[in-house]
Amino acid sequence: MLIVLGFCSKYCVISRSLGLRWIITNRVPTQLLEWSRTGYNHYLGYIMHPWSHSAVILGTSIGGTAFLALVVLVLYRFRRSDSEKETQLKVERFLANYKTLNPSRYSYSDLKKITGKFRHKVGQGGYGTVYRGKLPNGIPAAVKMIENSKGNGQEFINEVATIGRIHHFNVVRLLGFCAEGTRRALVYEFMPNESLEKFIFSSKDSKTRNRPFSWEKLQQIAMGIARGMEYLHQGCNQRILHFDIKPHNILLDHNFQPKISDFGLAKLCSKERSVVSMTAARGTAGYIAPELFSRNFGAVSHKSDVFSFGMLLLEIVGCRRNIDVTVENQSQIYFPEWIYNRMSQGKEMGLEIEIDGDEEIAKKLAIVALWCIQWNPTDRPSMTMVVQMLEGDLHGLEIPPKPFASSDIEMIAT
Repeated sequence: MLIVLGFCSKYCVISRSLGLRWIITNRVPTQLLEWSRTGYNHYLGYIMHPWSHSAVILGTSIGGTAFLALVVLVLYRFRRSDSEKETQLKVERFLANYKTLNPSRYSYSDLKKITGKFRHKVGQGGYGTVYRGKLPNGIPAAVKMIENSKGNGQEFINEVATIGRIHHFNVVRLLGFCAEGTRRALVYEFMPNESLEKFIFSSKDSKTRNRPFSWEKLQQIAMGIARGMEYLHQGCNQRILHFDIKPHNILLDHNFQPKISDFGLAKLCSKERSVVSMTAARGTAGYIAPELFSRNFGAVSHKSDVFSFGMLLLEIVGCRRNIDVTVENQSQIYFPEWIYNRMSQGKEMGLEIEIDGDEEIAKKLAIVALWCIQWNPTDRPSMTMVVQMLEGDLHGLEIPPKPFASSDIEMIAT
């Protein structure tokens, strides 16, 4: 039987079974010793040792931090759940208003069958992973599972709203889509030769880089891209601004015909509107028009796509990235300036020219590209004019004014 004699800064415990025993401590115990009616010693609490006070404070602090972290996690999960529900409702409302679109709607179960349970991965992009598959009718397809979604499903809506309603030889065709809960996917016609980027940037070493296509074929590819962009700007009921024209987004079919893809950043606007309102720059560094960074350079319009096309065309001409620090000569680091200086000074272009007539094609492509990257949007040609320039001969083209200053180059490089 336990008898508690007293509690002050010190206390003692008398145990009938153990005899007299003193336990000295500088702290009052947090729990009392209990009187045992059974005659046995029972200790239901603990006796604080001198170091236990600090341990309690530390434990309380850690416990409080863990509790706050748990609260934050729960709130985040709730907010994320609400955001996902809002995104689902937004997508479903959009699809309800566009029931007349040609693309088919697939379930997630359908996609698993089409892709063979997502076995054949063919690409990875900023918005998701692409898998190869086959539709029930035997047509090869590419299924892009949208991941890392930003903008409350807006990139999914952009793609369906743009290429879901159009059909052009030089624009990738949307065959279907999936919108099932948080799972969203786009089903395209399959492009066996993947992207243009794969070919023009095939070698990391600029010294050993070989040109993958003939100049005639490069001109055909450039022409196909230009025609596709002209259709987007002028051939649809509403003008479609792509805002992300670059080699990675140009796919090649079995005959190496170019197809414009990835409309996640696209914007629809009336043909009568010459200016588009934007809240932030969109696109990929190195291809973004200067007016998208600052309105001091001009208004955002379809001419912003023209700038991106010009940068892409220069990379086709040089078979290299426009900014390449691996080149031998420092003056060649920024290709647009280097090629402009050589052409304006009447020098040879310094490119791989082997067949008669190829130099004329190379010069024509370069001049058209330099017109497209003029700093002032009003000085750039429309895509209709670009097509006409590419279809014509070199003699009708003039070398444009210098499209940049040294300070501008630093801005592009960053």
